[in-house]
Amino acid sequence: MKFVDEAVIRVIAGKGGNGAMSFLREKYRPNGGPDGGDGGNGGSIFLTADSGLNTLADFRFTRLYRAKDGESGSGRECFGKYGEDLVINVPLGTVVSDVETGEVIGEVLTENTQLLVARGGIKGIGNARFKSSINQTPRQTTPGKMGDERQLKLELKVLADIGLLGLPNAGKSTFLSAVSSARPRIADYPFTTLYPQLGVVDVGEASGFVIADIPGLIEGAADGVGLGTAFLKHLNRTRILLHLVDIAPMDQKDVVDSIEEIFAELTRFDADLAARERWLVLNKIDIVDVDEVEAQLADVRERLDWKAPIFTISAATGENCKALTGALMERLNDLDELELDRIAEAKARAENEMIKHAQSGSEVSKNV
Repeated sequence: MKFVDEAVIRVIAGKGGNGAMSFLREKYRPNGGPDGGDGGNGGSIFLTADSGLNTLADFRFTRLYRAKDGESGSGRECFGKYGEDLVINVPLGTVVSDVETGEVIGEVLTENTQLLVARGGIKGIGNARFKSSINQTPRQTTPGKMGDERQLKLELKVLADIGLLGLPNAGKSTFLSAVSSARPRIADYPFTTLYPQLGVVDVGEASGFVIADIPGLIEGAADGVGLGTAFLKHLNRTRILLHLVDIAPMDQKDVVDSIEEIFAELTRFDADLAARERWLVLNKIDIVDVDEVEAQLADVRERLDWKAPIFTISAATGENCKALTGALMERLNDLDELELDRIAEAKARAENEMIKHAQSGSEVSKNV
């Protein structure tokens, strides 16, 4: 199936049912009075995550989604049936925005949660509800209101812990297949990866993480050269960037120049993304001798003043790949602990502020 990461759809929530105007007519109750019931609310439209989906391709064919209208009320104070809600399945990581206003409505990030994107119309009121001591035979009703109608832009940003960066033929797809069960297309020519690929890395003891591989970048990608930066947005939700570099490129391009080229395109695309934690991985050490590997490693560290982790691997043979994935798992666990500590500190600060506020309020009451 073709990978599609953007789509525009139109959603129309259900109209509320009209209130009924009716008067009770029974043989032995000549003065029965008004008995028109309320209508039913219109159905709303929700988006929910489906882990079985990984593309927005289905929305190329179905672009209009309409929820059921509420039924009108009837006599004997019978309420109209509520319109059935419509739930639309989308992939995890879908961002929803209003096309007309540009407002971001929300994101679908977890399963079993629903995002309201169009609210159903409010029901109309029947004349039985308007009866009063001074109006025994009301002929007033209200119609049901229209539901929300919106043009929505759906944008998929894949959810992954690690994002792969690199020039075409740097070995990203080979690495993904070496450390996960993913089987991306691999060939000896550029741009074999045409859309993002995900792989789950199992590091044992019920631990693991998700890696996202995007099409390779080249110089000028920010201006649309090659496949451009269309897929860089899929790295926005990753926590660590893994920058793979061919240690012995066929064109004999300088390794440091290759690293700086990718970083320049990343910075032009999104400065925040460029500032994210980034590890270097020098790949294809199986085709050069040990001395050359050490020389390249030293050269990169010196010329770039590189402080972050740097690994040398062979994705083709699997050499050092296990050590790399183990180090990544440890770092992700550390980041999880830091996040928990941050949340705990924020909670403690909030509790302290509440205590101070309560104490200051108590002092004021004493003074009064």
